[in-house]
Amino acid sequence: MANFYLWFKALHIAFMVTWFAGLFYLPRLFIYHAMASDRVGRERFQVMERRLFVMTVIGLVLTWIFGLSLVFANPAVLDAHWFHIKIMLVIGLMFYQFRCWLWIGRLGRTDDPQDTRWLRWFNEIPVLVLLTVVFLAVVKP
Repeated sequence: MANFYLWFKALHIAFMVTWFAGLFYLPRLFIYHAMASDRVGRERFQVMERRLFVMTVIGLVLTWIFGLSLVFANPAVLDAHWFHIKIMLVIGLMFYQFRCWLWIGRLGRTDDPQDTRWLRWFNEIPVLVLLTVVFLAVVKP
């Protein structure tokens, strides 16, 4: 298993980037969708949101698979305090992704323009999580 550790780490990072790319862009699509004034534009954003959400789910699942592979290869990490915080943040990010799924449904059911102020703040949450998780994983305070 130790021979595969660096491969698991590389794949974990690659799929984490895929996951975050989707989470960075999906709320931005929500803002554009909410501001769209025509039916064709709203339908286009609905399709884009669904497809991007599928990509984020794939990134999420593969990030977890390779992350768990890393833990299996190095179980000592389970005793590290920084790792517990990282896992809590990742679980919180899963709730964030669930909230994105709810937004897809909400925007698909309404023709009324939405207030995008909340979405603009919501869009920044993954940035804060990413910075914290990278800091924890690299510095290991």
